[in-house]
Amino acid sequence: MGGKLSIGRKKNENKRKIKIRLEPPRNEAPELDYEEFDVSTYRDQFASDIYDNVSLGEDAVPHLYDNADHGDNFVPEDSSSGTTYEEKCYDPQDPTLSFVDGKDEMDFLCNEYKSRRAKMSCGHTATPMSLTDWCLRLLDEEGKCEFVCGNCNVEWPFDEVCKMALLTPEEVEEFEKKIFSNAAKNFLDIKQCPGCRSRVVRKDLSNLNVECPVCTASKRRTYRFCWQCLSEWKGPAPRSDRCDNDGCPDPLDILKNCPDIVFKDVKGVNGCPCIRACPTCGMLVEHNKKQCKSMVCPRCKVKFCFVCLKKNKDCLQDNAYILCHTDVAPRQRSIPVWHRT
Repeated sequence: MGGKLSIGRKKNENKRKIKIRLEPPRNEAPELDYEEFDVSTYRDQFASDIYDNVSLGEDAVPHLYDNADHGDNFVPEDSSSGTTYEEKCYDPQDPTLSFVDGKDEMDFLCNEYKSRRAKMSCGHTATPMSLTDWCLRLLDEEGKCEFVCGNCNVEWPFDEVCKMALLTPEEVEEFEKKIFSNAAKNFLDIKQCPGCRSRVVRKDLSNLNVECPVCTASKRRTYRFCWQCLSEWKGPAPRSDRCDNDGCPDPLDILKNCPDIVFKDVKGVNGCPCIRACPTCGMLVEHNKKQCKSMVCPRCKVKFCFVCLKKNKDCLQDNAYILCHTDVAPRQRSIPVWHRT
């Protein structure tokens, strides 16, 4: 089911919200209802509401924000889309800022910006430009949809980032687009249909057999493809392991036959597979062999021990560089299903 998304910004004391309304496409039956609901631009609530309420078959999700029908207070799209290159500086007479002497602790690129330094809520100092640079790095290079201090990892509210980075309306719009896109990629299961290249959201994470509504409409028959090998579906369905196409990888075979890992820094570990299925969402992940035995799943963001497969809080109480007291977890024979909450 496709649809038109209407987005209008609300501003609360500590967070911004967007309102999304799903309307029936013009060429579909008028009896289709639309739903209207508020979602935070931040992570879990945003992803949960989109995931539960919107089934998109069109090439829409990565450009959802760009193609939306925006509210009255929206910045026009033909305004500047890039970061401001003229240096932004704090007003030294601003009584709401706490100025300090010393180094710019967000200037990781060593640009030596001339603005006075001001304290963030976490206590570390920044200038408008260094803060903008750091937050763009979080969005562009790390795919984040939240902003954390590069020194202490404390999360900053988006309103604080807007104020302390002196973001222009154009920059606020750019940041919100990237938050929106990163949240979609991080928290929704999205892939391109092999038939029409539109992006499809998978709602049932335990079923590899996925229908593309765009191809179904254009071909006038149900079109389904394999979420794993991205070929038109062959064989019985639903299935969680593989389809019947030649070359479709079986994740259980991968888990069974992958070689053991040889850690460079973790001592006393033998017989641990080099690939694991995340114990929370089932995504296959491979350790880089360096540093500690902890992993952060790139999909569900849960931290777990690669050796014993327990969550970090249950394993890393003593030492992250030695064998777990429960020993190495055996090779997995099933793929965990992600139960989103």
